[in-house]
Amino acid sequence: MDSPMEGSFWIPLALCALILWSPVCAREPVCQEISVPLCRGIGYNYTYMPNQFNHDTQDEAGLEVHQFWPLVEIQCSPDLRFFLCSLYTPICLEDYKKPLPPCRGVCERAKAGCAPLMRQYGFPWPDRMRCDLLPVQGDSNTLCMDYNRTDATASPAAAEPTSRPGKPYNRKNKSSPGSSSCEPECHCRAPMVTVSNDRHPLYNWVKTGQIPNCAMPCHNPYLSQEERTFATFWIGIWSVLCFLSTFATVATFLIDIERFKYPERPIIFLSACYMFVSVGYIIRLIAGHERVACNQDHEVDLIHYETRGPALCTLVFLLIYFFGMASAIWWVILTFTWFLAAGMKWGNEAIARFSQYFHLAAWLIPSVKSIAVLALSSVDGDSVAGICYVGNQNLNNLRGFVLAPLVIYLFIGTIFLFAGFVSMFRIRSVIKQGGTKTDKLERLMVRIGVFM
Repeated sequence: MDSPMEGSFWIPLALCALILWSPVCAREPVCQEISVPLCRGIGYNYTYMPNQFNHDTQDEAGLEVHQFWPLVEIQCSPDLRFFLCSLYTPICLEDYKKPLPPCRGVCERAKAGCAPLMRQYGFPWPDRMRCDLLPVQGDSNTLCMDYNRTDATASPAAAEPTSRPGKPYNRKNKSSPGSSSCEPECHCRAPMVTVSNDRHPLYNWVKTGQIPNCAMPCHNPYLSQEERTFATFWIGIWSVLCFLSTFATVATFLIDIERFKYPERPIIFLSACYMFVSVGYIIRLIAGHERVACNQDHEVDLIHYETRGPALCTLVFLLIYFFGMASAIWWVILTFTWFLAAGMKWGNEAIARFSQYFHLAAWLIPSVKSIAVLALSSVDGDSVAGICYVGNQNLNNLRGFVLAPLVIYLFIGTIFLFAGFVSMFRIRSVIKQGGTKTDKLERLMVRIGVFM
């Protein structure tokens, strides 16, 4: 039987639970001034948190909504900014406590203008922004906001505006909803550069999104000068460190070539490849961002678009791309030779008999790919790193010449690496059954796993 003391213990807990779950104690939203930069001056000044996406603060909402900032900047739809802000920083009215979402028409117009551009770059329209989840304008049961001849659609704030929260956004000097053709709303604007000279090689050839004759400037416009300086310093310091470490490895090999046999010899060629990759970045560091990655032959410096020159750009491309791809193949060869040694019990002499085939694959395949890139004039500039590579301005080139080969190399190398580890585990089990310690073998397996 419970004592009176035990029974009284549960009374405060029950009262606390009742208070916490009571609707009387439910917290009403408190209006707060909008601090998200994208949504300042949108047409109303106050919002509340949490929003419908469960962001507790405006900082959280701002981090997510600013992912759409490039779309807002290129004005794929004049409704997009208002639509995003009405979701992430919903309007807060002192005399109207219910949510006031955007009308379905706002969503449909924003989606019609921006969804085709998002699909072009591989991004679907977010499921959480489905237009069918929003009320239709004129619905007597649910009020909503829309660009209208009045300030809101049946909004209580429209009839009797309050002193603090601003009115819902009123579009002025704007035409009807935008479309995917970007006419007439979309145009090239700063920080992008308009190519207006018909004698410019990029005239009627380059475009950004759906906007023709709109090119990327020499430096990435979305980074501040401090961020660009830091990126240059960061790339430079790691390039120098990479060069010093790989040069020491290659020099050690050249001093005593016979010391390094298969299956570990591919490590030397892997180091040599990275040494030349670092040389490419060091050349960019010495020559400068503009001389390597930018076209300086005209009035405004633009980033290099699909080209095969000039010489400095081509040199940096060959050093970074050719030796970068060769290093990936040497990594595959390293996993293969390790599998032959650990799994198939091949000796170093047996593996060395195939060395000419290893070199043929490691140098021929990157050569063919590099020649193909140059023949197709697919070299372009990187506005952040300041180098010349392939696929910076063309997604298809990035997929075909960079991503697809690397995925294939990774897949093949992982298979050999996994097979080698399976063989090592079998050897470890046999050694343990014989009563011999396996500490050295286990340490070797850990080192190989970390290195690979």
